[in-house]
Amino acid sequence: MTTRTAPATAAELLDIDAVRKDFPILERAVHDGRRLVYLDSAATSQKPRAVLDALTGYYEQHNANVHRGIHVLAEEATELYEGARDKVAAFINAPSRDEVIFTKNSSESLNLVANLLGWADEPYRVGPGTDVVITEMEHHSNIVPWQLLGQRTGAGVKWFSLTDDGRLDLSNIEQVITERTKVVSFVLVSNILGTINPVEQIVRRAHEVGALVVIDASQAAPHMPLDVQELGADFVAFTGHKMCGPTGIGVLWGRQELLQDLPPFLGGGEMIETVSMSSSTYAPVPHKYEAGTPPIAEAVGLGAAVDYLTGIGMEKIAAHEHAIVEYAVARLKEVEGLRIIGPANAVDRAAAISFTLGDIHPHDVGQVLDEQGIAVRVGHHCARPVCLRYEVPATTRASFYLYSGKDDVDALVEGLEYVRRFFG
Repeated sequence: MTTRTAPATAAELLDIDAVRKDFPILERAVHDGRRLVYLDSAATSQKPRAVLDALTGYYEQHNANVHRGIHVLAEEATELYEGARDKVAAFINAPSRDEVIFTKNSSESLNLVANLLGWADEPYRVGPGTDVVITEMEHHSNIVPWQLLGQRTGAGVKWFSLTDDGRLDLSNIEQVITERTKVVSFVLVSNILGTINPVEQIVRRAHEVGALVVIDASQAAPHMPLDVQELGADFVAFTGHKMCGPTGIGVLWGRQELLQDLPPFLGGGEMIETVSMSSSTYAPVPHKYEAGTPPIAEAVGLGAAVDYLTGIGMEKIAAHEHAIVEYAVARLKEVEGLRIIGPANAVDRAAAISFTLGDIHPHDVGQVLDEQGIAVRVGHHCARPVCLRYEVPATTRASFYLYSGKDDVDALVEGLEYVRRFFG
């Protein structure tokens, strides 16, 4: 996958004032009139007016259940819901719209794949004598499902370790990914380190041994062009709420032939073709994996978010964020006692930067920053093995998005200097 690492030119940067006007919440003042400096987009992004209007418009004008009804509202709701699938398919360059499955978040998408591979027949079945390979930088959502799968099936779980500078150690890739490997699942962009991983090398080795590849793109889809065909993976998961969409809507993309061959995940309405008291047959994909009433309004909102991001341009967003991260890395290095956890430069790193500040606990850092109107994340970031690897109790994380500007970085640095003074 092509990622941008060169500095952006002035012509490529966004009109940050115009972008911010699209996000009503950024007009808020907090803590006695302070400007809200929102640096927690890796946890959840803010929502533009276009998405809020789409949600309100759906509920006010089109609310109905999808697929089954023949009245006008049901037809309109179905058109909006399936239209969102078309938009997502185009956004990720999926070969077919039928390869796009709506879930409630990335965690559900990853659990769906893990369960399918535990239930599947050969050649996909994960069981005794086989391995799943993950990495030490994974979000818990891409660790725990595979551990559970291993416990249920007897499969082994192996992983790539981290280097001192926050990158994957692939020096032993042929010893980690072997003929025993059935699936390799890894994050495209680390939510705690910001590292952009070398997809091509990992995918090539996995496919050499016949393993399936699952990519967690939760921190990639909002920030850079995402082309599932270029990635070369077999499954890709991401979530709507980190890319200007609502909560409660996620995406699993999978190769159509795999989705057709693998068993269903949940049983119920919508995912069936025929049902009798003795047996059932299943609907074709994607509906085979969308049991029950789906997240209709949330899908409509995600479709609006895709429209919004596409209208701005993902290449332009990536260039803007790279410039902000480059500036942030340089400014944070000016803060005495601050240690960046992860890549120490802006090359092959995305919009999240985690750090510690001397011996001040990250929770204290976050609380004092909040009093200054600066919203950051503190803790393990659902990536505790990373904290164990770098021997820190937790980190403070600042994460940026298309509405982030250099003034936000300056406010963060000024806030951190205040934290240092506050704690003496």
